[in-house]
Amino acid sequence: MDTRILLITIGLPLIFGIFSLLIPRGSVGICKGIALIGSLTTFILTIFLFFQKPLEWVANGSITLRLDNLSGFIFLAIGFFGFLITLYSLKFMQGKSHLKEYYAYILWTIGAASGAVLANNLVLLLIFWGFLGLTLYLLIGLGEVDAGAAAKKTFIIVGGSDSLMIFGVVIIWFLTKSLVMDEISIPISGGLPVAAFLCLMIASFAKAGAMPLHSWIPDCAEKAPLSVTAFLPASLDKLLGIYLLARICMNMFELNHSINLILLIIGALTIVAAVFMAMVQHDLKRLLSFHAISQVGYMVLGIGTGNPIGIAGGLFHMLNNTIYKGCLFLTAGAVQHKTGTTDLDKLGGLAKLMPITFTACLIAALSISGVPPFNGFVSKWMVYQGIIELGREGSELWVIWLVAAMFGSALTLASFMKLIHATFLGTSSSAAQQSSGKSEVHWTMWLPMAVLAGLCVIFGVFAYALPLKNFILPAVAGISFLGIWSPGLATLLIIVGIIIGAIIYWIGNLKGLREDAPYIGGEILLSRNRVTGTEFYDTIKNLGPLKWIYKKAEEKVFDIYDQGKRLIFLFTGGLQKVHTGILTNYLVWCLVGILILFLVLVRFLF
Repeated sequence: MDTRILLITIGLPLIFGIFSLLIPRGSVGICKGIALIGSLTTFILTIFLFFQKPLEWVANGSITLRLDNLSGFIFLAIGFFGFLITLYSLKFMQGKSHLKEYYAYILWTIGAASGAVLANNLVLLLIFWGFLGLTLYLLIGLGEVDAGAAAKKTFIIVGGSDSLMIFGVVIIWFLTKSLVMDEISIPISGGLPVAAFLCLMIASFAKAGAMPLHSWIPDCAEKAPLSVTAFLPASLDKLLGIYLLARICMNMFELNHSINLILLIIGALTIVAAVFMAMVQHDLKRLLSFHAISQVGYMVLGIGTGNPIGIAGGLFHMLNNTIYKGCLFLTAGAVQHKTGTTDLDKLGGLAKLMPITFTACLIAALSISGVPPFNGFVSKWMVYQGIIELGREGSELWVIWLVAAMFGSALTLASFMKLIHATFLGTSSSAAQQSSGKSEVHWTMWLPMAVLAGLCVIFGVFAYALPLKNFILPAVAGISFLGIWSPGLATLLIIVGIIIGAIIYWIGNLKGLREDAPYIGGEILLSRNRVTGTEFYDTIKNLGPLKWIYKKAEEKVFDIYDQGKRLIFLFTGGLQKVHTGILTNYLVWCLVGILILFLVLVRFLF
């Protein structure tokens, strides 16, 4: 096969994006058609190439592009999500401005993401990686009126980490005299190898949204179009960030115990801290954004175990997260499209009006919470096994990592109980009542949600036969499972339990339902009051040290961007006070500087 087809797959969406940008503004339908055809063609090509791997494109005597077992399923996922988001956007973005730019940026993102995954040369990886930061900035900027601040914050955090990534690549070149990724293997011993690894690790954390480089994701989710949030922070950025982390950990560096410990600490901290922040959110978009951060912790934790089952669990969770997290953000977009709001206090009772959206959201919520037999359970179960394997290898801290992972999963389920109740169940809100005359969202919006929800079920029930066999196991050698999971039997028992429960419910309602006034502890509530569920866990904010932590979080004390900005403004403010405009003061500073330079030269010369 002519391996230049890899170049075509990268270039095709880029070219379609240019065509989309050149279409006259009045021809919105043509622009949509170009975007849909471009994304669909790219997706078909990724399917074809996935079954042809391994593929290599050689330039100047070295492998420049490479499609292998690790990059193959991520490459396929990029094409898949690119097409689904484009299809979803046809109706979701209807009536909004800058549609030409929107579809062009989406297509360019697909092409650049494909290039980043296929790149086997570090300089080429840097080019595509930097271009993705630019398209992310541009797509966020197409959101609400004040989206510019969120876009700038994202650009500075991600772009700043990209600068460190460049520095890491320079160190790798200095150490190995090579930029070809599959020729690099660096033992982490000494200052330079550690610095190179940390620079690339930070870049992967910023892209994926691990703490402490996470704070751009809630702002992006709140201000950017929800289709953009579903496409990038929820899906592609997770794939790319964890792909880079897996690539450097598995292939480019030989990790030691200290580096693995750093990954484990960051993974555990990200899981617990982010899920605590999610529990007290009152906005659907911000709640989902903190869960998008929390789930990265499981991926980092799995890779940090350093054993095959843990690494495979982290990679499988990365793939599963893109499915259920993309689905959750798309359902949030459907709710916003239907009601005009994502404020949980103003939602409720949407299950009857939006049954497909409700079902998709429920399935994705159960999956992210690690409830069997959905896909999120299987990948978390594998991460747990990786942590237990650490204990068998002699680690004394494995219990801490296991407790953090399981505790985070329990809190995830608790917060999604709040989300489901506040959004779809309970008393109908005014927003829901105003939408009562409308039907479910357009099929171009509910079909992507339904597909992703279906994959949550399929990748859970048939985990061994489909995703693990075809995607994960070929990418990670030497996997041995510590426990046995029978998804078929478990699914059958769950279905039987649901049927029995439905029969009991039906028998109990043969005489009809009785309606009565709502009450709490015998106190009858006024009819104007609604139990929204939004305040389910607000009391957590007042518990001991958590009260102080939540207060500091609201003050953005843990936001690396805001703290950096305060530090810079403090420094520049000092400089402003020094610049008085008096010439004699400037001359004194010049003389002091010359004196310092003179003393330094004297020190080195004598």
